[in-house]
Amino acid sequence: MIEVLVVDDDTRVARVNAAYVGKVPGFHVAGEAHNVAEALRQVEELPQLDLVLMDHYLPDGTGLSAVQEMRRRGHQTDVIMVTAARDVSTVQAAMRYGALQYLVKPFAFAGLRAKLEAYAELRRTLDGGGEAEQAEVDRIFGALSAPSEPDLPKGHSPTTAELVRRSLMNAEGPLSAQEIAERTGVSRQTAQRYLKLLERTGRARLTLKYGDAGRPEHRYVWATRA
Repeated sequence: MIEVLVVDDDTRVARVNAAYVGKVPGFHVAGEAHNVAEALRQVEELPQLDLVLMDHYLPDGTGLSAVQEMRRRGHQTDVIMVTAARDVSTVQAAMRYGALQYLVKPFAFAGLRAKLEAYAELRRTLDGGGEAEQAEVDRIFGALSAPSEPDLPKGHSPTTAELVRRSLMNAEGPLSAQEIAERTGVSRQTAQRYLKLLERTGRARLTLKYGDAGRPEHRYVWATRA
């Protein structure tokens, strides 16, 4: 599990963000903090911490000052800024202090989920270790550039889209439309329609399985696992 510290001065917002994190497979909320002092204390006390979702406007300082102090103390915990601060100087400073991503408030669950999934993909890419050729370097730098969740076209259900997305993302390998239909309880035609949407928006990739005769079977795999 990827252990996450959620930092936000608004306790209600912190709870909402923590709930969002808890809905993304592979992530666990290790703690919440509402000011710089609490954030730094928890970074010290949570040795297994992997990621901090850092607000910028805090009552006793800024999120960037907290990140700066973390680095001064030798903590290399990854940081994603989650803040209403949208001035270019703050964004630039966040890059200089090593923030991996920057998510501007307000945002929907899909926005944060995309950032977290991209972060998880980055960790999987880096876990291999060793040396990297240019293609691998490009993959590492591109891992955090996952596309945002697209708006659904007319006639598509968010609930069905989420069912198909989760089934595909949690699968160990490529799945056909029929296999998705069996896992989600929708018809094969409906599963095929949503799978094609995921493919068009870059969230899934199409693979072909060739049999002894006839047309190849279309199978889909979640893009970060292809």
